[in-house]
Amino acid sequence: MASVDRRVHVDPTDKRIHVQPQYEGDVGYGYGYGGRADYKSSGPSSNQIVALIVGVPVGSSLLALAGLTLAGSVIGLMLSVPLFLLFSPVIVPAAITIGLAVTAILASGLFGLTGLSSVSWVLNYLRGTSDTVPEQLDYAKRRMADAVGYAGQKGKEMGQYVQDKAHEAHDTSLTTETTEPGKTRRHT
Repeated sequence: MASVDRRVHVDPTDKRIHVQPQYEGDVGYGYGYGGRADYKSSGPSSNQIVALIVGVPVGSSLLALAGLTLAGSVIGLMLSVPLFLLFSPVIVPAAITIGLAVTAILASGLFGLTGLSSVSWVLNYLRGTSDTVPEQLDYAKRRMADAVGYAGQKGKEMGQYVQDKAHEAHDTSLTTETTEPGKTRRHT
């Protein structure tokens, strides 16, 4: 048998998949299917046997649990729909009240965070560790001017693009009218 050179140079920038022969002389035939009869072994490896022994019971038990969960969900839905319809005059206002309460709690937390960050900013300003207010305002003004200029430029470009497309559509659209049988007149 011919020996295959197993030295490999790996280029970290290369994103292609490189397939190396699994057995000596095995080019283009994988896992013992077709082609050559001179493999080192024709049966499954010990890793494949262990994976089968462990994988089948685990997979089947997880599949059984998924089926039981689905069945329980369907049964629970079938039992709860009539209860929801019966108690909806009580459940809907309760859900709205709970939703408003959760919204109020989240809003109070956001107001608290805003207050803490404001106090932190004031303390940093008094200590002199942050930029001065005029510098921050100048920076904000420059950023807003840049954003407005960018948006204006994009708006002009889009307007020009639409205008060009409208002229192209107008120039290429020709309507035909029949004046007499066999004669046509074109106008734009």
